[in-house]
Amino acid sequence: MAIARTDNATLFAEGTVSTLRLIVYLAFAVALMVLDHRGSYLEMLRHTGSALIEPVYRLAAFPADVARATRTAVATQDRLVSENRDLREKLLLAQARLNRLDTLVAQNARLKDLLDAQKNLGLSVQFARLIDVDLDPFRHRIVLDVGAHQGIVVGQPVIDAYGVMGQIVEVLPNTAVAMLITDPTHAIPVVVERTGLRTIAYGSGAIDRLQLPNIPISADVKPGDKLLTSGLGGRFPAGFPVGEIRSVSTDQSGMFAVAIARPAAALDRSGEVLLLRDQPQPYGPPALQEEIGPPANLAGPAPATATVSP
Repeated sequence: MAIARTDNATLFAEGTVSTLRLIVYLAFAVALMVLDHRGSYLEMLRHTGSALIEPVYRLAAFPADVARATRTAVATQDRLVSENRDLREKLLLAQARLNRLDTLVAQNARLKDLLDAQKNLGLSVQFARLIDVDLDPFRHRIVLDVGAHQGIVVGQPVIDAYGVMGQIVEVLPNTAVAMLITDPTHAIPVVVERTGLRTIAYGSGAIDRLQLPNIPISADVKPGDKLLTSGLGGRFPAGFPVGEIRSVSTDQSGMFAVAIARPAAALDRSGEVLLLRDQPQPYGPPALQEEIGPPANLAGPAPATATVSP
């Protein structure tokens, strides 16, 4: 269908008006921008418009902010959990190393005490470690990591840095079993250091107690007295610490005293021990020089002597 001439003229006229209107608006906008740039006349209007439109911006950005905050929280929690796990592992490792260090320090101290005891006593000894312990009420035994192949024999005394622990009762090719002095079937001849009284200390079945029955009621024994090996019986050399008197009482008959002593050796703590070898016993008269002494001592006073009750 052909378009009428009047219709074409009307359309062209409306387009021209729209273009002129747009030009006017653009010119007005440019004029406002120039004026605002020169004198800041519209600053208050802009601030007011920004204040009115800002909630709309915030509302539009709210879902994105929530999503971003959620991702950040989840990532932060995962990172904290991972760091916490790593810190716990490091703490456990550090604690294990510290415990191991304490153990090594204690072990070194025990070994130093054993070496000092060996050096001070001047005895022929053999070092051994505990590999098993049997401390039920009827058997107080320990197993050592040396045996017949290392020259161990039945009856060898066992000591630690503090005193007598027991004696070897069974020898295997590479291990040995020692009976502790607190074993109910064990007995050891002792002497009271302060008075020289000789008696026998029996195992009580308790790891921290020795019994000394049948002490004469008139004997001078009191708490705090030190017990040493007397050397009688030929099994334990004389002079080694055995224990300390803790209490003295009278038995049921009232004719004898009964003493309770605490062992000197660390029976429940020692992990390393020394095994005494047989010591050569001197026979015959002493050497002439030892008998008469150096000339300088001849002019000095005679040494004091003490009477020891049998």
